[in-house]
Amino acid sequence: MRKNLCLMLMLGAILGCKDGKSKKNEATEAKDTVVAEAEAHQELYGNWVGEFVVDESTLEEGEGLPTTDYSPKINLTIKKITDKGNIFGQNVVKGNLRSFVGKLEENGADIRLLLDEPGDKKSDGRFEIKLNHDTLIGNWTAYDQGVKIKKRSFKLLKKQFAYNPNLMLKNQDGEDGTLVDWINEKRKEETDVDGDSTYTYIIQYYRSASPAVFTVNASKQKLTEKDLKNLKKLDLEIIRNTIFARHGYAFTKPSIRQFFEPVDWYVPISKDVSADLSPLEKDNIALLTRFEKYATDNYDTFGR
Repeated sequence: MRKNLCLMLMLGAILGCKDGKSKKNEATEAKDTVVAEAEAHQELYGNWVGEFVVDESTLEEGEGLPTTDYSPKINLTIKKITDKGNIFGQNVVKGNLRSFVGKLEENGADIRLLLDEPGDKKSDGRFEIKLNHDTLIGNWTAYDQGVKIKKRSFKLLKKQFAYNPNLMLKNQDGEDGTLVDWINEKRKEETDVDGDSTYTYIIQYYRSASPAVFTVNASKQKLTEKDLKNLKKLDLEIIRNTIFARHGYAFTKPSIRQFFEPVDWYVPISKDVSADLSPLEKDNIALLTRFEKYATDNYDTFGR
């Protein structure tokens, strides 16, 4: 019996060694089959930001320009370039995030990038870009030529994104002035009499924000009901969304984007920043949202 036990132990040891050797060989073979591509042109990695401008020459005869989003902000983010020229990244326009893959073509000092969106959406297309010193210059063309805006052009500068709770909103002129909601207008028909003639016309009314949107920082100060009770609905909306803008949230609604896209520090990078919000910001968002439900706005006329 002792002899049989010894034989069994020896057999188990031999099998164990073979199994260990087999697994080790498999791991080595697997490692040898995975050849990682080295990275290249890492100086191009990061966010490239600018205006995504409609190419008017591609519009159909009689086709008008869009009343909004004529030149929305675009953030084109290059995440990886391999030594074989393969490019991976994403772009954000009008709150929409689209991935892209492409190729980098290099001819001496001449560097060109061809980037393709997935193509599973009607609004997808191709980016053709040339690096000119510190600027990416190029155009985007829709795959589907049936879309209204077939082509856009852009000049993008590299922009580092970093969350900063001290960032404050500025108006379209970069100053602390009146912010006007040009998207949600109200129209009122007026009647006037001139001698024997009576005529009607339309007056457009818009809501505007108060100076509080430039001074109330909901990322740094604990807001109270006293701070908010006399603010307009638009004030509350802007103060709340400035929190998200600081974290790089990509706004979809034009009525919100109109206040942030002109701001130099705003870089849209994500559709979900909830995990990045501080406890203070979460509390302030809840309070602002509660006040928005009951707040009102005053409408007035503004020249454009």
